[in-house]
Amino acid sequence: MNNEGNIQGDTQKNNQAQQAAEPEFEFGIYTLGDIVTDCHTGQRISPRQRLDEVIAAARLADEAGLDVFGVGEHHRLDFVISSVPVVLAAIAQITQRIKLTSATTVLSTIDPVRVFEDFATLDLLSAGRAEIIAGRGAFLESFPLFGYELEDYKLLFSENLDLLLTLNQHEVMNWEGKFRSPLHNAEIAPRPLQQKLPLWIGIGGSAESAERAGTLGIGMAIAILSGSPEPFQNLADTYRRAGAAAGHRPEDLKIAITSHGYIAKTSQQALDEYYPYYYSYRNAISPKPGQEYRVSRSEFGRFTSPDDTLAVGSPQQIIEKILYQHELFGHNRFMTQLDIGGLPYAKVAEAIELLATEVAPVVRRELAKKRSGSLAKQ
Repeated sequence: MNNEGNIQGDTQKNNQAQQAAEPEFEFGIYTLGDIVTDCHTGQRISPRQRLDEVIAAARLADEAGLDVFGVGEHHRLDFVISSVPVVLAAIAQITQRIKLTSATTVLSTIDPVRVFEDFATLDLLSAGRAEIIAGRGAFLESFPLFGYELEDYKLLFSENLDLLLTLNQHEVMNWEGKFRSPLHNAEIAPRPLQQKLPLWIGIGGSAESAERAGTLGIGMAIAILSGSPEPFQNLADTYRRAGAAAGHRPEDLKIAITSHGYIAKTSQQALDEYYPYYYSYRNAISPKPGQEYRVSRSEFGRFTSPDDTLAVGSPQQIIEKILYQHELFGHNRFMTQLDIGGLPYAKVAEAIELLATEVAPVVRRELAKKRSGSLAKQ
């Protein structure tokens, strides 16, 4: 066998081994690559340094044993990442096992064929670690930038999602829609290393989106950035009901919970270090200019309670939050955005280490006990 055959064979074996070793509950971090003035120094780092820190965080997350690293898409000067697949491809070359996902791909304003080909290429470069979380996005700058009408917000997403799912199924395509030129015997290349690219829908609070994800049998990532998670429980229920009605197996219906977060050795340290950056971030990147985020430092302390989604606190507090949320959602993945508002990379790195070494093992152990107890009662 030639060297090319050896490489392909090894890659397939590694991919199969990775899939077989997937944990029951996954931990990840994601970044949007914001460039916000440091609230203490008044300085703003360069786009180059910000990207270097994103890549360094991904390498550390991989080495520490986290499962997923996500990168979000924005098209404005206070964010550095507009080309998600390019950044993930760079990360793929310096990581070994961590899954690489968009967080999210703004599917309403991007060509699904280009999305699929880019992520299929990423999948080959990363030996089968690519994923897509597709969403409609909280910001609207991509609509005029790429020549789309905001009034078509929902229709664009629906049509593009349908096409992306079909591209994942077929090497040669015939397709026709309203917003894109038709495909006639079009060859969709390259094909990913995985049989299909894992596809998730990222949602905020839409029951319609939860039902769609369940009906399609694809993953659902719920963004709960602050407040009580309980009102979002109906989304998980809707998703699973729709999935069951469409004939999908329960084990194929994956839920991720995503939130802002920060972890330090103690609750007091976490709150003191994170609060000024969080406050600065919320005001700097608000999609509604002039609408100030007003929460005092003393009020911010309530976010350490287990029944608040914001994942800020000591390792034990984060463990309690995740286990409490698991009672509500029965989710399969927890992802948090740590690096916001100019938070120094050294602090981000410390939080990554704590998530990987002190939070993840305990949560997995407790959930394993819970599963064992449930099986024993059957």
